[in-house]
Amino acid sequence: MSKPIKLFRHPLSGHAHRVELFLSLLNVPTELVFVDLAKGAHKSAEFLAMNPFGQVPVIDDNGVVLSDSNAILVYLAKQYDASGQWLPKDALMAAQVQRWLSVAAGQIASGPATARLITVFGAPYDAESTIARSHALLKVIEQELTNRPYLTGNLPTLADVASYTYIAHAPEGNVSLADYPQVRAWLARIETLPGFVPMQRTAVGLQSA
Repeated sequence: MSKPIKLFRHPLSGHAHRVELFLSLLNVPTELVFVDLAKGAHKSAEFLAMNPFGQVPVIDDNGVVLSDSNAILVYLAKQYDASGQWLPKDALMAAQVQRWLSVAAGQIASGPATARLITVFGAPYDAESTIARSHALLKVIEQELTNRPYLTGNLPTLADVASYTYIAHAPEGNVSLADYPQVRAWLARIETLPGFVPMQRTAVGLQSA
């Protein structure tokens, strides 16, 4: 019998949370391994041997070591999702999921994720322009969710898993979700999925109110 997948993560990393969330949604046995970012554990020789970029998350699936949250999501879908729901085989559907994985690595990372880095971790980015980028993104997502419950259609996919965490925690970075009812309803739908696990919230930004 195979051992649980080891997930090397930090509880405040949204990138790590999206992997933790997907493992839970798939009901895959998981061992959470705390990586102490504050003490530089991610820059240790041992960790760099797993991920030369020195970033969480990393998984060790019985000897298969993989880093990068979106790459890990694709691997887990291919390896553990027999239904094909999370990463559809259909060419167009697969492309639509990939589009949102790119958004997660692009506009979400440079918008809500970076806004949260400023308040939670004191990262030296410009808050005003980062918040503006976040709202430009949220307006697009709000429009896209007008006619469908999830980002690519009627069922949740990796697109939703990859996008959820930093948008749900956008208020921590002073990015209000008040003007985006479709986005808030989408977050609520994800939070009712069997196996959903939340990420620890931080009382900063709008979340401190």
